[in-house]
Amino acid sequence: MLVLAVDTSTPAVTAGLVELEPADEGSTAPRITTITSKVTVDSRAHNEVLTPHILACLAESGRTRAEIDAVVVGIGPGPFTGLRVGMATAAAFGDALGVPVYGVCSLDAIAADTESYLRNPAEPVELLVVTDARRREVYWARYRAEGRVEGPEVTKPADLEPGTATVIAGSASHVDYFDLPVLPVETPSPYGLVRCAARDLLAGVTPEPLVPLYLRRPDAVERSYAQVGR
Repeated sequence: MLVLAVDTSTPAVTAGLVELEPADEGSTAPRITTITSKVTVDSRAHNEVLTPHILACLAESGRTRAEIDAVVVGIGPGPFTGLRVGMATAAAFGDALGVPVYGVCSLDAIAADTESYLRNPAEPVELLVVTDARRREVYWARYRAEGRVEGPEVTKPADLEPGTATVIAGSASHVDYFDLPVLPVETPSPYGLVRCAARDLLAGVTPEPLVPLYLRRPDAVERSYAQVGR
């Protein structure tokens, strides 16, 4: 199964083509292979580079749009402007190709790329994932081997207690607020996005409607409320 994966929930504009196959006999983990991916880190370039990234992935892989079986997109949490670009583009590709579009929590996708750490049999691991929410705040969620155990939420770093977290991943400019070992995963990858949706993809489950995880009102709305209150 060929899956197009995209995410614009962070300053990284990410697109990739991923091959998804059922688990081998005796294993529970599906086989996931990233064929090609493109990432541009620019919070102002989501609209300009996402579709070119998708087309470049198709060209480099020698695949065609008609070969895409499904689309997976990160639904946040993330800032309003960037997040809607990825979701609208994913929905448009799905509609044009007649394939299902699956939304996954972007923080879950980051956690999926740390799966080998979370499943360390030597000692229990709890992961804290943080990404930039702007306004000097972070989006966050906690994970253990069984999956997400808290979040996603948005708060100021000073108000976020590490609690029982033993490691952290996510935005490079925000993980250092916390006195925790840092895992080398900063943004959602095509692999992580597809890993989160793999069970539903392979089972042919009808995806839920795409609903963005904004967790708060857009900046423009907040400004208008502030002006009204003056």
